[in-house]
Amino acid sequence: MQGIDIYPGENPTMPQQRGEETHQHIKEVAQQLFAKNGYDATGVAEICQAAGVSKGAFYHHFASKHDIFMELLQDWFNGLESTLNLARQETDSVPNALLHMTSMMEGILQTAEQQLPIFLEFWTQASRNKQAWETTIAPYRRYQDFFTRLIQEGIDEGSFWPVDPAVTARIILSLVIGVLLQNLLDPHGADWQAVVQQGLRQLIKGISKQ
Repeated sequence: MQGIDIYPGENPTMPQQRGEETHQHIKEVAQQLFAKNGYDATGVAEICQAAGVSKGAFYHHFASKHDIFMELLQDWFNGLESTLNLARQETDSVPNALLHMTSMMEGILQTAEQQLPIFLEFWTQASRNKQAWETTIAPYRRYQDFFTRLIQEGIDEGSFWPVDPAVTARIILSLVIGVLLQNLLDPHGADWQAVVQQGLRQLIKGISKQ
């Protein structure tokens, strides 16, 4: 296999495994540094030093600091999306699925306390770069599509009145994003998970046929 060194007696899959472990290690170290120092103040040199890798090794796995951040962002959003899909599969109706999703807010809030400040800093910078902004806004649009489809499913199954699915999806996202920001600014100001649950119950009640 050209480009991969296989040592005598070594399993051919081991170099790939080591590469994946190095990739993950660099990413974890970068996330810690972003959280501690901020995105702008963290450079490739600092990441390499903390991770114990050369710049060559870094650039073998990531084209830039921007790329490593985008992968971290995608990991977070992919995890959330998988959790939301699982919540839908475990319930018998869209209203129950939405209520079940609110039970996940505690974990989301805890994760957001570390991730959100970094994301806000990065998004502020990305707003000055059209290409970077399009990349960073893509996950939001995925969630917009997810909840639009979910509301339409609720209409089709007869749970909801024929409301505008896209507008309702934006209301849900506004509620969740608003709570995430309030939790960041005033973490002890309220039981933010309860706020999301009550807000969604009121929304569901307003559009439900039952």
